[in-house]
Amino acid sequence: MGTGWHEWPLMVFTVLGQFVVGGVIVMGLAIIAGNLTDRQSKAVHRSMFFLWLLMGMAFIASVMHLGSPVRAFNSLNRVGESALSNEIASGSLFFAVGGLYWLLTILKKMPQGLGKVWLMLTMVLGLLFVYAMTRVYQIDTVPTWHNGYTTLNFFLSVFIGGPLLGVLLLRVAGLEVSGRGHLMLVSVLALLLSLCSALLQGSELAMISSSVQQASALVPNYGQLMVWRLVLLVLGLGCWICPQLRRGNAGVMGLTLGLVLVFAGEMIGRGVFYGLHMTVGMAVAG
Repeated sequence: MGTGWHEWPLMVFTVLGQFVVGGVIVMGLAIIAGNLTDRQSKAVHRSMFFLWLLMGMAFIASVMHLGSPVRAFNSLNRVGESALSNEIASGSLFFAVGGLYWLLTILKKMPQGLGKVWLMLTMVLGLLFVYAMTRVYQIDTVPTWHNGYTTLNFFLSVFIGGPLLGVLLLRVAGLEVSGRGHLMLVSVLALLLSLCSALLQGSELAMISSSVQQASALVPNYGQLMVWRLVLLVLGLGCWICPQLRRGNAGVMGLTLGLVLVFAGEMIGRGVFYGLHMTVGMAVAG
């Protein structure tokens, strides 16, 4: 029984990875739109370094979970057959393609037209990476994971934290973000869907059981933890939305605080997710 905090390396890996995918999409769209001056483009690409730094930190966390880098390489032996192998392979491909784009652009070796296509490919690979993450947990003997909530919540994390991360890095690059209200709407809608998901899943936990275990007993304080998660997410997004509505532009410090709060909220949610793990030979739902 617990909240899954013993799986903190996986929590960091999945949450950070999903945030980075969302951040890449936001920054990539800003670059592809073609409205940046040369100076702004250089500043945005320099700021993009932090995306790949965070992705590197996520992979370090995943290696800590596996125990050693050798196990990470061994896990690639069954690409196409194992969900875990597919996750690591797709994540590595996303990291490599995106990182190479950034490096070639910084070195001024990336043609502008090819760069836009490369960025779009990186975004698609990022979404495939998140999908591969979800497949790792679609295990038919773990009924609390083997459902649509897992896939939905993993993708919602991309759109809750990703836009905030992307906007923060655009502000670090010196860009005005006052005209990007649609990104706030994306995060707010994702938050509302996440709340609905938590409520629906919480109500269904009582209907999942085995001969020896009740799913609702795995995380007895499920409701309280979801409330804390919601509070942190609302406060975090508020650090972005409120200044934006008042002044038309959020500051770097406020956005940084907001990102930390949102990350903490998503870590609580992911801890609950891992805490809901139950392995059964035969599960009874309903």
